[in-house]
Amino acid sequence: MPIVSVNAMRQAFFRDAKANYNDIVFWSKPSDWKNQTTTPNSSTLYVYFNFNTKDGPVVVEIPPAVDAGLFGTLLDAWQVPLVDVGPRGEDRGKGGKYLLLPPDFSGSPPAGYTIVRAQTYNGYALLRPIPKSLAEADVNNATALVKKLRLYPLANADHPSEQRFVDMADKLFDGIVRFDESFYTSLAQMINEEPVLTRDRAMMGLLLPLGIEKGKEFKPAATTQRALAQSAHDAHAWLMNGLLTFNTVFWPDSSWSFPAAPVGADTAFSFERPNYLDVDARALVYFLAYAPPKKLGAATFYLGTYRDARGDLLRGEESYKLHVPPNVPVQQFWALDLYDRETCAFIRDMPRTGLDSHDQKMQRRPDGSVDIYIGPRPAASKEANWIQTASGRGWFPMFRFYGPEKSFFEKTWKLPDIEKVQ
Repeated sequence: MPIVSVNAMRQAFFRDAKANYNDIVFWSKPSDWKNQTTTPNSSTLYVYFNFNTKDGPVVVEIPPAVDAGLFGTLLDAWQVPLVDVGPRGEDRGKGGKYLLLPPDFSGSPPAGYTIVRAQTYNGYALLRPIPKSLAEADVNNATALVKKLRLYPLANADHPSEQRFVDMADKLFDGIVRFDESFYTSLAQMINEEPVLTRDRAMMGLLLPLGIEKGKEFKPAATTQRALAQSAHDAHAWLMNGLLTFNTVFWPDSSWSFPAAPVGADTAFSFERPNYLDVDARALVYFLAYAPPKKLGAATFYLGTYRDARGDLLRGEESYKLHVPPNVPVQQFWALDLYDRETCAFIRDMPRTGLDSHDQKMQRRPDGSVDIYIGPRPAASKEANWIQTASGRGWFPMFRFYGPEKSFFEKTWKLPDIEKVQ
């Protein structure tokens, strides 16, 4: 799951952004539904790029975080975080040069770099430039910070090419995995590009009867393709069902939960336990999301649910209401985004992906509380508080707390369950 997901995003990088290695893709404004990656948010800006060290080490230059914040992570092809960058990363916000080394690198790397050793040739970065506010000047400062990023081969360090940036705002970037026979074509491609790790040798043996073997072209017969398509479909169903229990309830008698198991953070997202590799937990994490940080911080906290107050799965053809009580315990803001249950991406073709407390058009009660309406049609006179869903498709929300306060973790404030309404 993690390596096929990386390839799906890389293909979007090549196809949709028309980018190449050493180019940098960014979103100059918060994402709409056209950012088809797993569980992004619609309240921050993003920077994304792929890298490949097959031809030698690659340099990533991170600028000082001046006039805007910046945080993010460089990850390998298995989505194991290699290093965090920015104020909470290795450069502590002062900027610096990170040198990504290929797995077969030998000798001593040059001085003046933060050395990053990877076990794969392919990898990617996800960064978030953080404006001080949503005022135009502050957003422009965040974009200016992005334009100071640099990505180039070490071999060109003395004369790097002019950096190319691709703005994907309002453009389709479809990095979602397809659960059909193409899943195995993608897997075979990545296996041929990457070293076989010792931990994966047993899995490589299991792939041989399917015709997937490092160094060989994958050419399945028609009967095999049909079987692979069915198995991918079954795996997709397993993943969707697995997410229903792959969480920890936050408040007693509540459906809201933290949508992940501790194994990810406990293993720095390598999923390597002392005696086994937790492939199930790894698959569920990377079906739901991507780009975990190397070190979890306290800047954000998020909760999700798949059911309404009666315990029924959330459906796009039904109408719902979420009451957000006053005095949400956050230092910055809160946000609610909706996702398609089959893809874990924003619901396609929707006019908005969510709402947040920055929205001045959103109607508020006198006490500061908010009622959010969710469904295929808006409630009367409630369009400003409405998030549209697609009939016939399941969905789920994530409620994010930016700068959660101590009282949030003390659980003196509670978010009610989502209620079905007529």
